[in-house]
Amino acid sequence: MSRDLADRAQRHPEKAHRADNPSPGKPAWIRVRAPNSPGFFRTRNIIREHGLATVCQEASCPNLGECWARGHATMMIMGEICTRGCTFCNVATGKPGALDVFEPGRVAQAVEKLGLKHVVITSVDRDDLADGGAGHFAQTIRAIRRKCPETTIEVLTPDFLRCPPSALETVVEARPDVFNHNLETVPGLYRSVRPGARYFHSLRLLQRVKELDPAMFTKSGIMVGLGEEREAVLQVMDDQRAAEVDFLTVGQYLQPTKKHIAVARFVTPDEFRDYETAAYAKGFLMVSATPLTRSSYHAGDDFRRLREARLAKLGGG
Repeated sequence: MSRDLADRAQRHPEKAHRADNPSPGKPAWIRVRAPNSPGFFRTRNIIREHGLATVCQEASCPNLGECWARGHATMMIMGEICTRGCTFCNVATGKPGALDVFEPGRVAQAVEKLGLKHVVITSVDRDDLADGGAGHFAQTIRAIRRKCPETTIEVLTPDFLRCPPSALETVVEARPDVFNHNLETVPGLYRSVRPGARYFHSLRLLQRVKELDPAMFTKSGIMVGLGEEREAVLQVMDDQRAAEVDFLTVGQYLQPTKKHIAVARFVTPDEFRDYETAAYAKGFLMVSATPLTRSSYHAGDDFRRLREARLAKLGGG
């Protein structure tokens, strides 16, 4: 029997039996307008026409209306079902189907039709695959390069936790412009927030990217508002800089459903500005720290600024 992923109980069967987790009401600085622009509907139609999934929809991103209005969508490859059960994430969980060998070509066609100068490609976790889907990432990168050679490519990958080292090497060898892997939260909250992952493995993954290709930009993000202490966030920044991460994103965690882990508190805009100041002082080339920041939010504009920051640093400016 096929699953109805619009049904929350079927979307997250591992969470259906859990008690509801009430969260505080959203403050004014979190609220966004419902999407209704012509650009939004054009983007939606192109995504549907090519039979693609986006993390914008699957993860219930609050910026969907704004980004799609500009024709910016983050493609989510390898299906809509994730093999992990992170307590913060709204992507459906369970046993995925086989990989679609034609998907890389359809992604490239959509990128061309949307006229994207910068594209972000992410995926579900695929612990069922020997390489975690690394080969599929590489094929998608190469398909976009052939179809849209001027488009810069950013990948937001899983952690390849159960894979041989060659998995990461496969993605890096395909030469994306930015390699992004999110740490998501502070190490003390991994058991409750990201139970299928390991903090120091993810940190080491980012470090290995730099070892494999020192010129490749690396990026990582965390959520706040899950009960973490400020000192723990600052320590994550130090850990990332030790791994030579170039770009940090910090955003407010928003609870997708009552079955997901609760919001402990809403971090104020002033606190986000403080995190941004601290991160730049620690040496990041680029920082995005706002309540609505997400990994792919304004990714194209931020990539341009990231390149400019590196050039300025190399030039002594």
